[in-house]
Amino acid sequence: MKHTVLCGIDRASDLKALIGGQKTALLTAASGISKAGIPTYEILASMSDLRLLFAPEHGLASAMQDGAFTKEDGVLHPETGARLYDITALRGTDRLTALLSEVDVAVYDIQDVGARFYTYICNLSQLMRAAKAAGKPVLVLDRPNPISNCICEGLTLDESRFSSFVGEFAVPTRYALTVGEYARYINAEKDIGCDLTVLACEGWTPDLYYDETDLLWVNPSPNIPTVNCAINYVGSCIYEATNLSEGRGTTRPFDWLGAPFVDEKALVKDMNALGLPGVIFRPMTFTPVFNKHAGQTCRGVELHITDRDTYRPFETMLHMFRHFKKYPAFEMKPGGLALRLGQDILTGDYDPTKIAARAVEECRRFCENVEKYRLYS
Repeated sequence: MKHTVLCGIDRASDLKALIGGQKTALLTAASGISKAGIPTYEILASMSDLRLLFAPEHGLASAMQDGAFTKEDGVLHPETGARLYDITALRGTDRLTALLSEVDVAVYDIQDVGARFYTYICNLSQLMRAAKAAGKPVLVLDRPNPISNCICEGLTLDESRFSSFVGEFAVPTRYALTVGEYARYINAEKDIGCDLTVLACEGWTPDLYYDETDLLWVNPSPNIPTVNCAINYVGSCIYEATNLSEGRGTTRPFDWLGAPFVDEKALVKDMNALGLPGVIFRPMTFTPVFNKHAGQTCRGVELHITDRDTYRPFETMLHMFRHFKKYPAFEMKPGGLALRLGQDILTGDYDPTKIAARAVEECRRFCENVEKYRLYS
């Protein structure tokens, strides 16, 4: 039985009390919808004076592939008449602050996936800083963490060395917070200090995965089609910084990993011998239609999640990476790896078990630090 959950956007009377009749700006994407499937921008336009729309990576409709942006700069949105901007294109300038000076409140509503390197949370901090500079409040319409708040894993980013658009602050890979809780944490601990309000979910508890709720699933981006994919993404996204296909250009991104040079049977034998919990490795072949190795037969593995609560995709990635490093044809981009991992650990020899143990301790400390910013129990 599905659990009944309301997101921030579904709390209509509370939302109207906060923004009714005011001039608003909204950062959103296709996943910003109500339980009835109505876009957040349409709801805000009906109860406020929606002046500005901002789109993140993948665009307002979330139809563009990774690394693609709308590059819109003030074009009128046909459905609302609001001016539409690519928010990432405004990074490093004062233009976002100037634009927010035209409105009364800035609103954020995008479904996140709970992984540090997913870029929407970087746009969130960008919006919060600009709103602070403009003297305007920020309203975050909260949504569940689709991979639950009960599992924190991965290394904590070395903020002094590897802060970037794919990981800005010293948080673990899988940071076990909703986007509203994350906003509360960075606002206080990272000295943003904006006037922040989070309109929390109702009916959601930290142990719930998104597909255990009655909410509509809309792909947060083109290559995150399922909750299990979002879980695998915690580990598989690292392979973006290699010449291994992470399944982009197939029907199962981040669930399939491989390359033409991989021995899929040897890979599966190595991985299954480890006895890692919650996952079964199946040898397979696939042919991406775009992205890395497009049109070529890739050999590799499918990650079958058998127990979400015991499976640890980050630790799984550490072990699998060691296998891939055996191939002379395997290539990696050390800089890109460090940005995603948050630390420089995989370019030389390493012990996956020791790194995983270190990550557990780092996550324990992080969870202690963020406890006071949690909204759900």
